[in-house]
Order: sequence, then C-alpha cells, then structure tokens
Amino acid sequence: MAITHRRVLKIALPIVLSNATVPILGAVDVGVVGQLGEAAPIGAVALGAIILTTIYWIFGFLRMGTVGLVGQAEGAGDKAEVSAWLTRALLVALAGGFMLIILQPLIFWGALRLAPASEEVESLAWTYLTIRIWTAPAAIAVYALTGWLVAMERTAGVFWVQLVMNGTNILLDLLFVLVFEWGVPGVAIATVIAELTGAALGLWFCRSAFQRPDWRDWPRVLDRVKLIRMAVLNTDILLRSAMLMIIFLSINFLGAKFGDVTLAGNAVLVQFMYITAYAMDGFAFAAETLIARAIGRGDPAYVRRSALLTSMWGLAICVLMAVGFALAGGWLIDVMAKDPEVQASARQFLPYMVAAPLAGCAAWMLDGIFIGATRSKDMRNMMALSFVIYWAAIFMLLPLFGNHGLWMALLISFVARGVTLGLRYPALEASAQAR
Repeated sequence: MAITHRRVLKIALPIVLSNATVPILGAVDVGVVGQLGEAAPIGAVALGAIILTTIYWIFGFLRMGTVGLVGQAEGAGDKAEVSAWLTRALLVALAGGFMLIILQPLIFWGALRLAPASEEVESLAWTYLTIRIWTAPAAIAVYALTGWLVAMERTAGVFWVQLVMNGTNILLDLLFVLVFEWGVPGVAIATVIAELTGAALGLWFCRSAFQRPDWRDWPRVLDRVKLIRMAVLNTDILLRSAMLMIIFLSINFLGAKFGDVTLAGNAVLVQFMYITAYAMDGFAFAAETLIARAIGRGDPAYVRRSALLTSMWGLAICVLMAVGFALAGGWLIDVMAKDPEVQASARQFLPYMVAAPLAGCAAWMLDGIFIGATRSKDMRNMMALSFVIYWAAIFMLLPLFGNHGLWMALLISFVARGVTLGLRYPALEASAQAR
C-alpha cells in the first residue's frame, strides 16, 4: 500500500482525538469529588491517580515495543507472528498486573512515604489505591492492545477504546459519587469498571488476531529467541523512558528552589508541553507503524518516504503549536492559574514554550521512527547522551540564569536528542536493506 498523506492522517487523527479525552477525564475526577465540599477527597484522588499513573507508565514500553514487532511482522507478511506477538505482549501485561496486586502493600507504602500527606488524605488514598489495583492486569493489557491496533493501522479502534473507557468512567463518576454518594471509593470503582470495559473492547477490536490458531501455538509464542528479543527491546525502551521522565520531573524539583510562585508557574507551563505531546502523538504513532512495516518488507525507499511524510505533518503541528502558544499562551495561562503572581511568572517564561515545539519536533518524530524500526539500542544510547548534556547544561546555566537556565537546559536536551537520533538515522535506513 502506497504511503500517502491520506494514509498518514487516517492513522494519526484518531489518536489525536482520543488524546483529547484524557484531560477531560482528569478534570471530571477532580470536579466530582470537589462537590463533596472537602479538601481531603480531592487530594486523595489526585495523589492516588498520580501514583497509579506513574506505576502503569512503567509498562508503557509494552505499547511501543508491540508496535514495532507487530508492524514488522505484518510488513514481512508473517501473519502467524502478528498473532503470536499479541499473545506475548498480553502475557507480559498479565504477569506485570498480577505482580502489582501481590506487591501492593509494599508499593503503596513506599509511594505514600515519597509523597507524604495528611493522615486523612493518606487513608482515603489508600482506599482508592487498594480498589483500583485489582484491574492492573486489564489496565496494562490496554497498552499491549493499543500497540497491536496501531501496528495494524487500526487507530480508529484505539479512539473507540479510549472514548468508551473514559466516557464510562465519567458517567459512573457522576452516578457513584453524586447520586449514590460513595465518595472516593465511588471514583475508584468507576475507574475499575471503565478499565475492564476498555480492555474487553480492545480485545474485541483485536479479534482477528485470535481467529488464527497461532495466538495459542505455545511453542511459537514461548520461543526463547523471540522472548529474549522482546525483553531486550522493552528494557531499552524502559531505560530511555525513565531518563526522559527524570528530566521532566527535575523541572518541578529544581524549579522549587526559586519559590512557590515560580514552581507553580513552571507547573502551568509544563501543561503546554503535554498539549504539544498529545497533538504530536498521532503523527509519531503513524511513523511507528509505517516505519515498522517498511522495515519488515525490507524497503529503504519505503522507510524514507514514511519518515519524510510523517515528519512533514509533525513539523506542521509543531509550527501550529508554536504560533498558537505565541498568540494565545497568555490566555491559556490565565485559564489554568487564577493567582496574579503565578500568571506573571508563567508569562515571563512563556517564550520557552513557544520555542519548545520547534526545538522538540525532530526528537518526537525520530522517537516514533526508531520505535517502528525497533532500534531500541540507539534510542537508549542517544537518550543517555542527551541526558548527560541536559545535566551539564543545568550545572552551567542554572547558577547563571536561574529559572531561565532551567528552561534553556530543557530545550537543549530536546535539540540534543533530535540531533543524536538524526545522526543514527542513516544506519536505520540501511538496516532495512540488510533484511
């Protein structure tokens, strides 16, 4: 199938639309418990959600790794492996989920020690966590199912999974908390039902994988070479993602040195990067699946056209984001923060958010390209180099320029990741020919 703008948009747009439902769900969760008229339930739900989101994020490698492996199998015409890779990913999800259930007392105790709160908030958060954790296998399985659907260019399925899952969550939030008055447990139960619904719907959208006997061909599924390949790939992606997460977390920790107002202003500005990431995800996902198929079929020209076409759209989105932030950034800041001092602080550093989409465009798109090619070693190594460059910039710029230096260092890390991955791109393209 030819690589066209229409094909890229068909993959990307459902992802962009599904991402739009994520912040709505978070706002409803907080808004619903806010109707209880107490601060503790809001803090408990926010704290519990952050803890579980961070834990589940660890398994994000499952989505990225599955896209590359399934896409390459599909590109090579190996239908048996297309089904077998989904089973392997689901087995990892089930194992990870059950491990979290077993270790939940230790995990939650440690998490609450790292993020201490009042006794009432911790008690409510513990209740929330111990209810939600029981769907950990389903929540993690959604990563695997999403990766398989993206690899098969069935992103409309991803959209419906997210829409139904988040929509169910919102409706049940309203019912359980406002009508049944179940409070924080009601929010948790709503999410449990929503996650089970999302996983079930995802399995239904992936049903073609289960129509072949290969999904349960256990000698094939448990093939040692394939499992090792999957483990190495996922480990590299996990390490890369961990370094990236540390960089983003450091914005809060290092920004705290400059006072509460600057810390709050930085927190507002970080949301601008999340908005850009949500918009970019669709085109990065398109790069993942098209590159994976190109590598699978062993066609360097197909790889190049896939990279160019998806990156053209990615650049267009980044330019649009930069212009949008320049024109409407002040208004967005005023919407997200009502304190005049926080508004002034965020506005002072807004130019860095205007520059961020342009500085990070190459890194975001090349991430998708390298994920599709399963070049995880390059991703890990170039992220490590960018990580070192970021901290070197922090040590040099933070003492000289304060919070300005913090944002400068972040933009430098974006550029460094884009440049270093770009230098490895010719080897990626050549690897398609080697197959």
